[in-house]
Amino acid sequence: MSDSVHDYSAVWHKTIAALRREISDAEYMMWLNKLIYENSAEGRITVCVPSKLVLEEISRRYSQTLEERLQELSGKKISLEFIVRKHSGPQEKKEAPPVVETKKGITKHSQLNERYTFENFIIGESNTFAANAAIAVAKNPGKAYNPLLIYGGVGLGKTHLVQAIGNAIHKNFEEKKIIYVTAESFTNEFVAHIRENTPHRFTNKYRNADVLLLDDIHFLQKTERTLEELFHTFNALHQNNKAIVFTCDRPIAELKYMEDRIKSRFGQGLTTNIQSPSYETRFAILKKKADSLSLAIPDEVIDLICNNITTNVRALEAALSTLVGYAELVSKKITLETAQAQLRDQFSAPQQNNVTIDIIKRTVADYYGISLGDLSAKKKTKALSDPRQVAMYITREITEYALTEIGQEFGGRDHSTVLHACDKIKNKMKTAPALESRIQSLIHQIKENSVKA
Repeated sequence: MSDSVHDYSAVWHKTIAALRREISDAEYMMWLNKLIYENSAEGRITVCVPSKLVLEEISRRYSQTLEERLQELSGKKISLEFIVRKHSGPQEKKEAPPVVETKKGITKHSQLNERYTFENFIIGESNTFAANAAIAVAKNPGKAYNPLLIYGGVGLGKTHLVQAIGNAIHKNFEEKKIIYVTAESFTNEFVAHIRENTPHRFTNKYRNADVLLLDDIHFLQKTERTLEELFHTFNALHQNNKAIVFTCDRPIAELKYMEDRIKSRFGQGLTTNIQSPSYETRFAILKKKADSLSLAIPDEVIDLICNNITTNVRALEAALSTLVGYAELVSKKITLETAQAQLRDQFSAPQQNNVTIDIIKRTVADYYGISLGDLSAKKKTKALSDPRQVAMYITREITEYALTEIGQEFGGRDHSTVLHACDKIKNKMKTAPALESRIQSLIHQIKENSVKA
């Protein structure tokens, strides 16, 4: 019987479509979108993959699931056979995020980076909620999710998303006045107007905006007069259904030096976070970046970078830029060996903030003569609760970990327990100078240990 009688192409595409609904867009674009149906025979489908790396990952992640789905849909056992061959493109075109169709001939907005768009923002499990919320705001500014707060660590894409909102609104609602500003620039501008005795100009500028995009509001902590002005600006804009988008490095409730009334206002809309990207998302980000620069980067090199840099998008792109710069200067192709040699320092460099909870716990435990396990234990004896509360307080003071993350590291405690511990230590230090001195000494030692780590 000829192979043409056993054409399983239809059941193959149904299988891929079914599986796609169960995984993230980044994971799909990373792996399943690279599979090309080649041919079939009785009980067998041959699929083409572009590299050995893709073959290994497909075999490990999806082979069994694919064969099970094929059997469910066809009613017969169908095995998969893979061949490695570079092909011209994926089995379907990549779909752009569902933003409103843009108008042509719109000039660039002076405060926005035109490279920051939804079309070139890679959506994965770590940022799906934030990206979809941003897209919704761009479609209906002032109506959908107002205000919107996007929070997350350094280099994860907060600025990209907030500027993508601005660019999309600028293209589709050109009559709207959009202001994008960092918290630092907002503060500096406000101070300058106060110094020049022209605060009304500042007020008029911001309260007449249709869209206010304010980046990194955590920098506004302890700026009492600036926060007071922003509070009234927020009220004026919100009452008139103007769009407001903030970014922050943590949940608004965890900003230590901001009045509750201000935190309540800023957090009354939708709050969404961006987490560290998964391997698939990191791979997709670098692949898209390389494609945009028309660079031939082997998958093995991208795999190397993604396995060694897991913290944020900025660090990933910095590694890629290093390789591109080297290749251009010495006129050589980027190979796995080249990448290993040129990125050695970046792979081995300590993180920007090398203080970890483990180092804090170890230092505090050594000082008090208890074990690491004691700091996470459920026991509430004074001999253990005091060191535990000190460790929690120091963690909150010198790191950017959220209260919930700190609680998990200290025996699965909730955020309110951590907050209570921090407040208790803070109050004790007011009447016990020796405790404050001890904590400062511990912080100094922790930082020294972090440099050695």
